[in-house]
Amino acid sequence: MTAHTSPAAETAPAARRGRRPGTNTTRQAILTAARARFAADGFTATTIRRVAADAGVDASLVMQFFRSKNELFAAVMSVPAEALTRFSEAFEGPDEGLGERVVRAFLDVWEVDAESSEPLMAMLRGAIANEQANGQLCEFLEERLLVDAITSRDIDDATLRAGIVSSMLVGLVVGRGVVGVPTLTGAERGKLITLVGPAVQSVLVPAPQSTDG
Repeated sequence: MTAHTSPAAETAPAARRGRRPGTNTTRQAILTAARARFAADGFTATTIRRVAADAGVDASLVMQFFRSKNELFAAVMSVPAEALTRFSEAFEGPDEGLGERVVRAFLDVWEVDAESSEPLMAMLRGAIANEQANGQLCEFLEERLLVDAITSRDIDDATLRAGIVSSMLVGLVVGRGVVGVPTLTGAERGKLITLVGPAVQSVLVPAPQSTDG
C-alpha cells in the first residue's frame, strides 16, 4: 500500500538554513559585532569583512544595512542614555566627595558596562584616524557629558573645567585601555578613584577666594 502525502506537505517550502530570523535580529547582530570590533581594533583596522565574519553573515549583507564603514561606525557610536544618566547622577549631592564620585562614574561607564563602554572605546580608538569619531568624542565629553553636569552646579568657567577634567579622565582610560600602561592596567579601580578623585575635586570645586587684604 502506497503512503499518500498531503498537498500541504508537498507544497510547504523547505526550512531556510544559514539565515538569521528577521531583519532587526540581523541588524543587531551586525551592530554587536561591529561595536566589539571597533572597540578592540579601532576604525582603520576594522573591515566590513571582519565584522561580517564576527556576525556570521555575508559582507554583502552588512553593506545592505550600512552602505559604508563610516555609516556602520556612526551607528555603533550610539551611547545609551542610561550611561549619561549614570554620570549625571554623580554630580548630585554635596561638594564633598564629588571628585571621587565623578571618577567612579566615569570608570563605570567606560570599563564596566559593555553596552556603553564598547561604543565609547570605539570612539576613543577611532578618534585617532577618523574625523567623525573625533568630533563625536569631543561632543560626548564636553557637551553631552561634563559641561551640562558642571553647569548645573553653577561653577565659573564650566567649559574650561569640563575640558580639563575630560583630559584627565580620558588620559586615564587611554593608559588603561588603549596604551596598556602596566601600572595602570594592574591598579585596582578603588585605588585609582582614591588617587585621581582629589585632583578632579580641585577642578570641579574651586577653593573659596580669600577676602583678606
